[in-house]
Amino acid sequence: MKVLKSACLLFSLFTCLNVISQTDEASLKKIYAQSLTNGKSYDWLNHLSNQIGSRLSGSLGAEKAVAYTKEELGKLGLDKVWLQPVMVPRWVRGAREFAFIETVPGKTNSVNICALGGSVATPALGLKAHVVEVKNFKELESLGREQIAGKIVFYNRPMQADLIETFNAYGGCVDQRYQGAVEASKYGAVGVIVRSMNLRLDDLPHTGSMTYEGVSVENRIPSAAISTNDANLLSTMLQLDNNIKFYFKQSCKQLKDVQSYNVIGEITGSEFPDEYMIVGGHLDSWDLGDGSHDDGAGVVQSMDVLRLLKESGIKPKRSIRVVLFMNKENGLRGGKKYAEEAKQKGENHVFALESDAGGFTPRGFSFDCNNASFNQVLSWQPLFKPYLIHYFEKGRSGADVGPLKTETNVLAGLRPDSQRYFDHHHASNDTFDAINKRELELGAATMTALVYLFDKYGIN
Repeated sequence: MKVLKSACLLFSLFTCLNVISQTDEASLKKIYAQSLTNGKSYDWLNHLSNQIGSRLSGSLGAEKAVAYTKEELGKLGLDKVWLQPVMVPRWVRGAREFAFIETVPGKTNSVNICALGGSVATPALGLKAHVVEVKNFKELESLGREQIAGKIVFYNRPMQADLIETFNAYGGCVDQRYQGAVEASKYGAVGVIVRSMNLRLDDLPHTGSMTYEGVSVENRIPSAAISTNDANLLSTMLQLDNNIKFYFKQSCKQLKDVQSYNVIGEITGSEFPDEYMIVGGHLDSWDLGDGSHDDGAGVVQSMDVLRLLKESGIKPKRSIRVVLFMNKENGLRGGKKYAEEAKQKGENHVFALESDAGGFTPRGFSFDCNNASFNQVLSWQPLFKPYLIHYFEKGRSGADVGPLKTETNVLAGLRPDSQRYFDHHHASNDTFDAINKRELELGAATMTALVYLFDKYGIN
């Protein structure tokens, strides 16, 4: 009799697990079908990119993007939609930059540059000086003030091409862009030229943030990025003649901080309304392109997560928010502000997912969490297999959700295929024509599926 009861219990357990599995499979299938046949992300991105354009924090484009996304979230029938004020920096590029390499007086080769975000301008007539090429800060230190003073430092360490994870390649050389002016100014350099963070050889300079932390105003030197083709040209010419000069002119400036906003929408949880799950991307972008991949894609995918849940008939147990963060690119003010207010209000954020790696084909997620939560994620892998989602790794999440980290919650980042991402990152070709509609919609569905599962089963 005991054997029979045990067998019945096991049968009942397996039947229950099978029902749960079938329910989850059906829910994911419905989510993906909704996104691929009735998605809104592509249309939203079309408007953001082609009707509004670049959205550098403090700009008119950023202001228009706040108004547009708030209006669109308001159409979704969410329980709450609001703006969260945040003060942001306002840096403007000014007139287009100009640069050339001078071999002898009157003989020049024009090259493609762009000012790095936050840089000061050159003198009004531009800056011309001899050039010293280095690969890293140790080389700079070894040359010292005697060989650096009065010259332009040319940082020419390329992204490491044999790293399959291109974000690791980016991380391996971005210090020269961000910290390069600080280090060069220690030795009396008058300017900095940095090889663009790009694995491809082309003529497009890629901007990005830089800092003057610890450098007095009078000692700040102009800093610009040079295209990878022109970086190779400059390096070759220096090998042939280290007496050549480099000229560049830029008119960028830092203005006073202005008020902007994070845009937030919420579906209030039916069972645990005080447990918050958020999904988001950053609404600001750099000014050279229209920010379609970085991070318009993440913005519209995050918006579509809440819409897809509603369209699929899923009523979340926990409160789910979409947060469109302002000023990730040159200050992270929006992410810090959101986390600061959440802490002040005592809000319990159990899960946060960020999309900030482009709108390419989704491959999976990386997770910042404990082992129990990660094992929970691994148990869901079979549900994602039909959609070719296979990458589940512990690691980074996202810059904007990072300030929300606690010992118990789960932070995650969507991981699309990154092989082409840095072709467009912070460059003038980060435009809507580089977006594939189906890939974008697959990303939105994949994010929604993960949110659905964490909401249903909770956090281990």
